[in-house]
Amino acid sequence: MLTNTLLSKQLPTLQYSSTLERFDESWEAPLSTLLGLGRAAGADFIEFFLERVNYISCLAEEDAITSITPRLSTGAGVRVFRGKADCYVSTNDLSFSGLKAALEKGLSILGLQLPAPNAFVPEINLELLRDYGTKRGKDGWLPLCTSMREMGEVLLDGTAQLQKKASHVQSRRATYFRDWQEVLVAASDGTFARDIRLTQSVGLILLCADGAHRASIAERAGNTSDPNFLKAWDYKQAAEHIAESAGKMLYADYVESGTYPIIMANHFGGVIFHEACGHLLETTQIERNTTPFADKKGEKIAHEALTAWDEGRTENAFGTIDMDDEGMPSQRTLLIEKGVLKNFLADRTGSVRTGHPRTGSGRRQSFTFAAASRMRNTYIATGEYTTEDLFASVDKGIYCKKMGGGSVGATGQFNFGVDEAYLIENGKITKPLKGAILIGEAKEIMNKISMCSQDLSLAAGFCGSVSGSIYTTVGQPHIKVDSITVGGR
Repeated sequence: MLTNTLLSKQLPTLQYSSTLERFDESWEAPLSTLLGLGRAAGADFIEFFLERVNYISCLAEEDAITSITPRLSTGAGVRVFRGKADCYVSTNDLSFSGLKAALEKGLSILGLQLPAPNAFVPEINLELLRDYGTKRGKDGWLPLCTSMREMGEVLLDGTAQLQKKASHVQSRRATYFRDWQEVLVAASDGTFARDIRLTQSVGLILLCADGAHRASIAERAGNTSDPNFLKAWDYKQAAEHIAESAGKMLYADYVESGTYPIIMANHFGGVIFHEACGHLLETTQIERNTTPFADKKGEKIAHEALTAWDEGRTENAFGTIDMDDEGMPSQRTLLIEKGVLKNFLADRTGSVRTGHPRTGSGRRQSFTFAAASRMRNTYIATGEYTTEDLFASVDKGIYCKKMGGGSVGATGQFNFGVDEAYLIENGKITKPLKGAILIGEAKEIMNKISMCSQDLSLAAGFCGSVSGSIYTTVGQPHIKVDSITVGGR
């Protein structure tokens, strides 16, 4: 039991400097003390999230490196719950007094204060450190990553390949970033867990122009857990794909507006499910009353051909995590099974306020954000049809091969541009089209995905929401949408 001396001037101090190699078991005593103080103050639950980040990004434009941006950061956040109310306070001061001040501020926001010196302070018994960083051999990743010189060389080789393989080039760029993160979570329910994440992404962007004709194509790859990712990236193949697509789209006809059946490609085609449906299955949307699916668990919300998952376990996928930012081990969550809504994505707050069980989905951009229910690797599952079956079922429609940007309303209304599209006639791809914009509403479009092929593919993506920008995976096999509004000319 913690004695009242812990409330006196003899409170233990926590020495921290940026030269510390890792978060380790030495943090157990000070954090369990702080958690006990929070409970003694009347909080129902307290959680500390500690983070160190080593980040660098690099940009190549034409034949020069134009930007290198490093970032080192260290900080912590404390979340305090009282009933269904909670608050979050962050700090850059990881000394014991700095963390205690953040806790005190959080308590005061909820009308609580640290106990008097003679108050009973409960003992918080943290679990033995659950150390995914050491268990999975991640501690040595950072020194193995690509050097700054190698980054520049690879990106310049990529832009050179664009110049070599494409015609009518107006601009060419290559981008890369490496984000190394160490986190430690300690909470009053006994959670005590550490992890290291290594996320990398590289991409090429090509703009071609010939008079009034324009074509802009980009391709990006992402990875977790592989320090050699950039060295192994096939920039020649990526440049060839982009140049080929830009060449086809440069002189393509504009699509005619109307309602069409469409075939949507696998890989990044899954962005529409992510945006138009995935977000609506996060408990943050239930809390805000902004999802049409809030009371639909166990009911049919999509075509029986559609099954969808969200999980954090696929090896090297962009949204893969061994634990979420609340210390919960990662898992697979079945969202939709044969059209029936099975589960929502819930963090701790979402579970407290909606009653849905936690799914290991509490994620945040950094220590400056409180965790929220967020997607990880989210995709439509493999179906029973071949890709040829999908095309053969369309007399006249549009093949959406490469998706672009778009926007989604609060309750699922969406519009998405298509960077590369083709006309389908009598089951065959005929001519290239540009200017297509897909317009629809989630609760309607989910019932029109009537065929899924067997070629599931995943793609790296970035997702912004209430807890900042995080790394996610989107994906699907080729799918057929029976009808959708297509904006054009």
